[in-house]
Amino acid sequence: MVEKPRFLVAGNWKMNGLRDESQALARQLLDLIASDGAPGCDMLVCPPAILIGPVGATVRDTSILLGAQDCHPNGAGAHTGDISAPMIADSGCAYVIVGHSERRADHGEDDALVRAKAEAALEAGLIPIICVGETLAERDAGRAVEVVLGQLDGSLPGAASAANTVLAYEPVWAIGTGRTPTGDDIAQVHDALRGGLAGRISEPDAMRILYGGSVKPDNAAEILAIENVNGALVGGASLKADDFWGICQSCA
Repeated sequence: MVEKPRFLVAGNWKMNGLRDESQALARQLLDLIASDGAPGCDMLVCPPAILIGPVGATVRDTSILLGAQDCHPNGAGAHTGDISAPMIADSGCAYVIVGHSERRADHGEDDALVRAKAEAALEAGLIPIICVGETLAERDAGRAVEVVLGQLDGSLPGAASAANTVLAYEPVWAIGTGRTPTGDDIAQVHDALRGGLAGRISEPDAMRILYGGSVKPDNAAEILAIENVNGALVGGASLKADDFWGICQSCA
């Protein structure tokens, strides 16, 4: 029997923060760990690319993991403004988010591009967090499971394994709106994703599947208790140390 994966709580800071306040946020999290003890999860922060250096210097040699929010599928080249996976790895990151709904919607990224980015991340020694999720129209049409399984099929690299890849389910209509799907809604999609991993990777029960959609301290425990939810991808609440810490402490 495969042991249940350790929880991962990832803070996606998105396009927020300047150097001093971002370093201060990281220090606040370290102070909370020092005072309250390590939570029952892996803690990951993903600052904007330009802040990876200073935030990384703050959390270096601590239990807080460092990640990036996106990468280019190519290792180098004439891609002004983009950052490659090898550059991200060289900066001290261990993880990179790919396929976030905001990238898919705002930048027109499709499954093939997300897969190429995830492949680049794996080649650079990074762990990609591959995001999937349906829009409100797709959910209202009863296509939520169909959509996320299609994204899984198109976005998951052939070399993905439970050890080197993380999935994140983010219902697009719940991000930043304060609306949260019911426990049954979340369970349905997470169960479908777990089933969809069977036949694609050797130990499907061991891959971490995060939930991301307006996760807050007051709903985190309920969400994290759902079967096949192995952590959270946190947006706005990750910008406040106490809120992010409250979510981490909900991991049991």
